[in-house]
Amino acid sequence: MVRIQTHEAWVEFPIFDAKSRSLKKAFLGKAGGAIGRNESNVVVIEALRDITLSLKEGDRVGLVGHNGAGKSTLLRLLSGIYEPTRGSSYVQGRVAPVFDLGVGMDPEISGYENIIIRGMFLGQTRKQMQAKVDEIADFTELGEYLSMPLRTYSTGMRVRLAMGVVTSIDPEILLLDEGIGAVDAEFMKKARIRLQQLVERSGMLVFASHSNEFLARLCNTAMWIDHGTIKMSGGIEEVVRAYEGNEAGDHVAQILAEDVHE
Repeated sequence: MVRIQTHEAWVEFPIFDAKSRSLKKAFLGKAGGAIGRNESNVVVIEALRDITLSLKEGDRVGLVGHNGAGKSTLLRLLSGIYEPTRGSSYVQGRVAPVFDLGVGMDPEISGYENIIIRGMFLGQTRKQMQAKVDEIADFTELGEYLSMPLRTYSTGMRVRLAMGVVTSIDPEILLLDEGIGAVDAEFMKKARIRLQQLVERSGMLVFASHSNEFLARLCNTAMWIDHGTIKMSGGIEEVVRAYEGNEAGDHVAQILAEDVHE
């Protein structure tokens, strides 16, 4: 059984020397949220404010919102990377946080070796990853490059390798943070199928993305994150329509209708 619950959770980052407006603006631009003061009268960035949610097995939640709204911070709260500074957060289940496709990869070692290392970074054992190497290699279509150091790869090749590893795992709770896209369209079709299979294997998904197509195909509900708060939650079409307007909402409705008929 997997479960995530937060109750009135806040995530605040203290700024111990915030005398100048320019410094405040710099921090605010990076973290999003609002500037406030905590109980010790220290200036803080309120990255998340009063987050209450309850997620259960089978939930597939898409996060929408502008850059700096708090989507990535929320994913890090749910993963346990950030502890709430106020309120509470509870996670039951094994979490696979996929926030940066390149994290856990070493530019000086080969693609084959990076498959093992990246998989272990995501909670898999060396033995589990060794059993998946051939299948991942076939998916990436990188051929002899897999024997070469990662530093010789283009950005698209690195994304292929990382996608191959990420989509091979068996997570209980999958937390995905955008960053998918620097590959050609034909390969993206293969990647989309593997992503859908990964989501089906996972007990729960929380996915932050600017791609409404991905959200519509992978998620069954959505949350609109705005200035560190949950502004709205509901069906994918409903939330996207409120956030981006009727044209985006109609596009999501069309994708959902296509999936029903497939």
